[in-house]
Amino acid sequence: MPLLLLAQIPAPPAPPLPPEIGRMIFQTPPPWVTMPPTAIVLITLGVFAACAVVLYPVFRAIARRIEGKAADAELRAELEELRNRVQELESSQLHVAELEERVDFAERLLSQQRAPERLPNG
Repeated sequence: MPLLLLAQIPAPPAPPLPPEIGRMIFQTPPPWVTMPPTAIVLITLGVFAACAVVLYPVFRAIARRIEGKAADAELRAELEELRNRVQELESSQLHVAELEERVDFAERLLSQQRAPERLPNG
């Protein structure tokens, strides 16, 4: 009896064959034929806007890097100029200190020459 039950169940149907890919590609028209022109314009503008949003920081970073190299050269030149000025100021400080010592010496000499004149005669 179990054999009779198995024989009565029908076999499942075979799956359908997939369509040929080449025929599918050539049967569907390209999107620019089926879409309205306003949709194509909007999609194109959207692509350009997305590229601008994505690429703007990249271009700005490249510009900063290029600008930074030029600024480095300017900063180095200014730094060298400031170092030269500091050296000049330090040498002039030594010169001023030497002049100050000379003035002190001259004041002492002048004060020694006037001291005998101030003493009373007698």
